[in-house]
Amino acid sequence: MPGPIRISLSRITGPILLAIVWLPAVFAAETAPIESMPDAKALEASGAQVGEVILEKRNIFDLSDPAENKWLYRWANRLHIITRDRVIDNQLLFRAGDDFEQRLLDESERILRANRFILEANIEPVRYEDGVVDLRVTTQDVWSLTPDFSFSRSGGENRTAIGIEETNFFGRGQLLRLKWIDGVDRTSTQFDFEDRNLGSSWVSVFLRVADNSDGKTNFLSVIRPFHALDSRWTAGGWIANDDRRTALYRLGDEAAEYRHEREYLTAFGGWSRGLRDGWVRRWSVGYVYDDNDFSQALDPTLPAVIPEDRKLVYPFLGLEILEDDFSTSSNTNQIGRTEDFFMGTRISASLGYADRSFGADRNALVAAATANLGFGSLDKTALLLSVVANGRRESGNTVNAKTTLNTRFYHRQSEKRLFFMTLSGTAGHDLDLDNPVQLGGKSGLRGYPLRYQTGDSKLLFTVEQRYFTDWYPWRLFRVGGAVFFDVGRTWGDNPIGEPNLGWLKDVGFGFRFAPTRFSTNKVAHLDFAFPLDGDPSIDSVQVLLEAKRSF
Repeated sequence: MPGPIRISLSRITGPILLAIVWLPAVFAAETAPIESMPDAKALEASGAQVGEVILEKRNIFDLSDPAENKWLYRWANRLHIITRDRVIDNQLLFRAGDDFEQRLLDESERILRANRFILEANIEPVRYEDGVVDLRVTTQDVWSLTPDFSFSRSGGENRTAIGIEETNFFGRGQLLRLKWIDGVDRTSTQFDFEDRNLGSSWVSVFLRVADNSDGKTNFLSVIRPFHALDSRWTAGGWIANDDRRTALYRLGDEAAEYRHEREYLTAFGGWSRGLRDGWVRRWSVGYVYDDNDFSQALDPTLPAVIPEDRKLVYPFLGLEILEDDFSTSSNTNQIGRTEDFFMGTRISASLGYADRSFGADRNALVAAATANLGFGSLDKTALLLSVVANGRRESGNTVNAKTTLNTRFYHRQSEKRLFFMTLSGTAGHDLDLDNPVQLGGKSGLRGYPLRYQTGDSKLLFTVEQRYFTDWYPWRLFRVGGAVFFDVGRTWGDNPIGEPNLGWLKDVGFGFRFAPTRFSTNKVAHLDFAFPLDGDPSIDSVQVLLEAKRSF
């Protein structure tokens, strides 16, 4: 029979005491709370540095949402190539080890949202410990390969387009487009290529080659822009060659024509000290070659009215002053997506001098200026102003001078309703024949034919009540609507003697369709406009179907 079991107290007290001391320490180490997340101002004041940058790239459809976990949406997600990490990284203005600045997060969001293949972008701190803050960059892709078959009607004229477009080629952020377009002015077959970050740089490249029924268009630009508020330099240029037939209009109908051949080249460079106390000042210098030849159209069907040839060759100096003041909104010009608005002050101007010794056909000062100002808040009431002016001074006279003022007024009545007004006007003086001021169905007077009135000045006023709904058909596009009133007129001489009909008015209503899963930031408009004036030949209702960049 075995003897009694004896347990030495000294053999168990050691492990027990060790467990009592060691286990709580281990538990505390594993569950010790991370420092609470300070707000952006506190992070900046503490000198926090950026740690890990986590990319959370979401596919087209959120399969965790039962409304989107359908076979068609799963299939679309599987076929879609999600944007590559380097494409997102290349557009961020911060790196691991940099000082944390909320401004750079906000600006990086705006840069990312400017991509057509990204629907939404959000950057936020997710962890803070020992002076290091980790950031999460969340982006949502859209379907980037889009067969293009579209039909639009504006101002009584039709436009048909057939093609294919890829805005995020193999997830690399590159655009490829092949399109056939049958429009009111010409039939065109065109190929486009664009890369906004060539070779992981900030250099942007765009190429267009078009074979038109009335000529050709070739365009190439290579630009390293001021990609951020704190950018210090820019350089680049573009070259264009265009040959086309151009028509002059009388009451919306073609009345005369000419052929326009243009060769244009510009190269420039610029520098800046970057962002200082909320403002940016940028200088630029450059060179412009602008040769315009006009002649009788090939195989003419209308009387010829031919502008005077014009060749301007000049160096220029430019200055831009920009305030760091941006805001975001939704249900303003788009439906159900984040919109970026500039709400500060921006002023830019350039001055050049064309001289015969440079190869120009005349001596002339060439001037241009723009100004943008924002007031109020898009959450309540806001007013956005823009002014663009340009012209030439030659032989003691001011020629081809045009000043355009545009005001946009927004008053938010609720999350789903917005009152909108716009007043725009153009004042021209001694305009070149190929630079007329036109007003009609394509330029805001929706109840009238395309290019219905022509002059050297115009004024247009629009009142619009906008409605934004929660209707989200097939989770593919959002729906809105509007009722509107337009009134406008032109002043000045028309080169082909068109009668001026004075003030023209229309009323109407329309529907808005904003795609959310495809690589477009345009809103489809279906408008029914009823003219209240005009000559007896125009239709009593104008149906407009077109895509615009705004509601």
